[in-house]
Amino acid sequence: MDEGHWQDVAALAHRLEAEESFSGILRVTRGEQLLYESCHGLANRADGIPVHRGTRFATASLSKMFTAVGVLDAAGRGEVGVHDRVVDVLPPGKRPSTLRDDVTVHHLLAHSSGIADYFEEDEDLPGYREDYGDIWDRIPNYRVRDYASLLPLFADLPPNFPPGDTFHYSNAGYVLLGILLAEVSDLPFAEAVTSRVLDPAGMTRSGYLAFDEVHPDIATGYLPPLAPGGPWRTNIYSVHPVGGGDGGAMVTAEDVERFLRAVHRGGVWRGVTPADVLTPRTAAEGRWSAGYGVSVRDDGVFCKDGGDPGVYTFARCAPRTDTTLVFLANVDEDTSPGMDELLGLLVDAADSVG
Repeated sequence: MDEGHWQDVAALAHRLEAEESFSGILRVTRGEQLLYESCHGLANRADGIPVHRGTRFATASLSKMFTAVGVLDAAGRGEVGVHDRVVDVLPPGKRPSTLRDDVTVHHLLAHSSGIADYFEEDEDLPGYREDYGDIWDRIPNYRVRDYASLLPLFADLPPNFPPGDTFHYSNAGYVLLGILLAEVSDLPFAEAVTSRVLDPAGMTRSGYLAFDEVHPDIATGYLPPLAPGGPWRTNIYSVHPVGGGDGGAMVTAEDVERFLRAVHRGGVWRGVTPADVLTPRTAAEGRWSAGYGVSVRDDGVFCKDGGDPGVYTFARCAPRTDTTLVFLANVDEDTSPGMDELLGLLVDAADSVG
């Protein structure tokens, strides 16, 4: 192993902390061996509380992989089938009015449903929004405590394409999966995922914690001052206050590591095998395909990222070497643009382990 790789990671992380207000945690393991871990910056800027290894971070879309396993677990329990039509599972009031009859649970899991998104990043498609914050012009973010509240943002939009083999990343598809999981399990979404997915994996420090609840060891998501020398701002008005099907769990780095290993080793969730999650389902870009809730490379490496205002996350697992990587931050790329370079160095260092 080239120790210089870890030195490069540490040097850049400390530089970003000093120059770009980077705050977060980096963690790499192989099997039971901790290869690298470093904590940077403040979890709470107002009170000067530093990030530590037990700090819990918001995840944005990283937690789509928890939703996917929750749905697969429900399938293992006989509550729903992966190839069931969504119109046969969700009643009309809990699905888009434009949902095609041939969209299945599989299509939602594999980002191939073709449904319109509530935050569309392709400017040529309906629902396109340049700024994520624009969605709160229609629905105040504090009202989104049940993700069915997001349905009006996309329920009447026409599909982008028929369901099938076309990959198009869809937040709305995972919103529907969260609603579907609550429907078939007869449990609130957060309770279903916490009790059925997180707890069995040993993720006892993670869960779906609301912004307006007081919990220890939470990293506040931060946005930069509006003017030089001004106060930092929190992201409380920029994202929904409680996580749901398309993201928003609060996690520790160690708990994410536990989840990644539970996925690739199997034997944790009822009827959920590594192949269920990691089989490539829809070709995406280059060597990558969509599995269920994760991106899968042709050599078996799988990963998931997430980003919101005040949130930057990435998790990766290389099953052949049993190497995991977790990067959690409570600032976003606009605040600390060097995080992409830092992530690249961290991946290179993890891959250099012999």
